[in-house]
Amino acid sequence: MINRAEELLKHTFGYASFRGQQKEVIQAALDGRDALVLMPTGGGKSLCYQIPGLVREGMAIVVSPLIALMQDQVAALQQLGINAAVLNSTLTAEQTGQTLRQIHEQQLQLLYIAPERLLQESTLQRLMDVPLSLIAIDEAHCVSQWGHDFRADYLGLHVLQQAFPQVPRIALTATADDRTREEIITRLALDAPATFVSSFDRPNIRYTVKPKGDAKSQLITFLQDYKGQAGIVYCMSRNRVDGIAAWLQGRGVDALPYHAGMSAQERAQNQDRFLREDGIVMVATIAFGMGIDKPDVRFVAHLDLPKSIEAYYQETGRAGRDGLPSEAWMIYGLQDVMRIVKMVQESQANEQFKRIERAKIDSLLGWCEATTCRRRALLSYFGESGDGGCGNCDICRNPPRTWDATESAQKLLSNIYRMEQRFGSGHVIDVLRGKQTAKVNQFGHHKLSTYGVGSDLSDQQWRSILRQLIVQGYLFINDAAYGAIQLTQKSRALLRGEIKLFLREDVFPAKTSKPASSSNKAKAVLEMNAEDENLFDALKSLRKSLADELGVPPFHIFHDATLLEMIQFKPQNNDQLLAINGIGAVKLERFGKDFLDLLADFS
Repeated sequence: MINRAEELLKHTFGYASFRGQQKEVIQAALDGRDALVLMPTGGGKSLCYQIPGLVREGMAIVVSPLIALMQDQVAALQQLGINAAVLNSTLTAEQTGQTLRQIHEQQLQLLYIAPERLLQESTLQRLMDVPLSLIAIDEAHCVSQWGHDFRADYLGLHVLQQAFPQVPRIALTATADDRTREEIITRLALDAPATFVSSFDRPNIRYTVKPKGDAKSQLITFLQDYKGQAGIVYCMSRNRVDGIAAWLQGRGVDALPYHAGMSAQERAQNQDRFLREDGIVMVATIAFGMGIDKPDVRFVAHLDLPKSIEAYYQETGRAGRDGLPSEAWMIYGLQDVMRIVKMVQESQANEQFKRIERAKIDSLLGWCEATTCRRRALLSYFGESGDGGCGNCDICRNPPRTWDATESAQKLLSNIYRMEQRFGSGHVIDVLRGKQTAKVNQFGHHKLSTYGVGSDLSDQQWRSILRQLIVQGYLFINDAAYGAIQLTQKSRALLRGEIKLFLREDVFPAKTSKPASSSNKAKAVLEMNAEDENLFDALKSLRKSLADELGVPPFHIFHDATLLEMIQFKPQNNDQLLAINGIGAVKLERFGKDFLDLLADFS
């Protein structure tokens, strides 16, 4: 059967060979084994269940919580001539009836279904009447109550083992630590599953983390290198999303907002534009992104700190799914730390859950303050070891300088102690810098011996020191005391001068409101000469017109990576075009002549 799988890979999906562990996963499914598959976003998880689902006898079921992803994958499969359908809450009664008839008449090869729909008794009974090839449970980390994206509906999926004992099940996810992996196996009742853990490394993504200064100016400066490219900007709140989107629009950036406070129609319209048009920047809360299968997202920017390394990895994984150079860029500051700590403390969760969440925050903060290769530290969190630097993160490209901050830290700790550990960061820094404010006068803090001893450093520099002391465990934020900054046991040795403290030297860029330059088009994707760039634009224009005729996103025709291979190899006939990755027999028949004609015109 593996020969049939390789034939499908080449002639239907248009790829010459399997990547990574795809072949081994597919073989396990063909052998009828359950499997747990951890594979990074963009690593080719979908082929791991689509191909064995097509090879084995019967209909394959794909369980997903993501309506957008279901619809997108079904549309892409239909472009390949595969009979696929969705069954979820977005369908009309007529559409639901049509899908149910297709199931009954055994016309479907793949059925994408939401977990809550699958678990309905009527649905399970209907599916028991037709042969099934396999069951794929995508986004399997949603079953974990300790995970970053828990979905209660996933807890009922263990019944699939009882309802379909002879059907192999594949649980797939891009992120899961050891605890979550064990929970997936247990809660889904996987039977001695074959476990496949691919590297979490996304070598095409550059990781960059900077201290937060003027966030808007930092963002517009970053976007200068991505003019005309698609990207996502994540913000924590709905109001911030609306404000940043409007601000970017006023500076010539084609930006759209997306958050749960918008109407369903507005969200759908903006998401559709993001998928179908080039160069849209989506400014969003984390409500956006799950299930977005757009391959040419060139950057993911975080203006606020996410909740954990798992959440960060999942969100940044939406960049560069096509394997081309992309960037994960983030700025964060002391206020982000205080906000997330407060959110955890105020949650209604039990103390065990709060401890786990706080530990995840500490891991993320430690990663942000890293002074050695950021990629190695990220992979180490997921259990991967490696030596040396990656050469493609901010630290490897521009190693941070460190400085002896012992004396400055002692001033800060002493000041907090003399203020009776009752005040937040802003007032602590005002006293250190000798500012004359109403609050300083109210509490008589201008009479303290530490008043003004830190006037040699700026507000930003003191916030940097304070943030790093919190991350390293010398200080903590007591949310029960209204966010007061307080000393820990660890701070005693530092105050007494028993240890030296070296901190990273943060660089704060000057404020600018310069609009994004238009001279860097395609810079983030590939360095091309003028002739090739014109051909790239023409190929994208042809792709867009064909996509519009069919009512699908352009990447359902061909990915950017496929267009770039056309530029590189300049195919002149069907056989040469078929050798390009991403072009199978069906797409060759549908679109081959149009692209060959265009390539001939340029040659």
